Amino acid sequence: MKQNRILFVCHGNICRSPMAEFVMKDMVAKAGMADRYFIESAATSAEEIGNEVYPPAKQKLTEHGISAKGKTARQMTADDYCRYDLIIGMDRWNMRDMKRTCGGDPYGKLHLLMDFTSRPGDVADPWYTRDFGATWRDVEEGCQGLMKWIENNNQTK
Repeated sequence: MKQNRILFVCHGNICRSPMAEFVMKDMVAKAGMADRYFIESAATSAEEIGNEVYPPAKQKLTEHGISAKGKTARQMTADDYCRYDLIIGMDRWNMRDMKRTCGGDPYGKLHLLMDFTSRPGDVADPWYTRDFGATWRDVEEGCQGLMKWIENNNQTK
């Protein structure tokens, strides 16, 4: 059975991408499919490397019974393009930086999370908006859409 390898990416890897990582891990676990997925997250920048998930993001996850314990920020590398089947950015700036890091996207692995929903665009950035609830809703909807897309496209068979 194929294991889907997914990397979620945002600017610092302390808010949006770890939220997506742990929401998606929770969803696949609850669906009994954790063994079919390998999910991580990374940053496009080096600013937060080694830092834990931002406390308000961690709190939002905790409110939904999800732990991000042990997660520290890491920077995406060009090697990640080979290591993952899908690399999911949170906004168009992340996508630009992901393409630069990977030297393009010859295999169509780079996507925006909200493109898997009925309202494509950017995931709300709580670093600026301070609205972690809006980010939670975007991430949850995006992860649900992504999981449905993967399952519908037989990516795990």
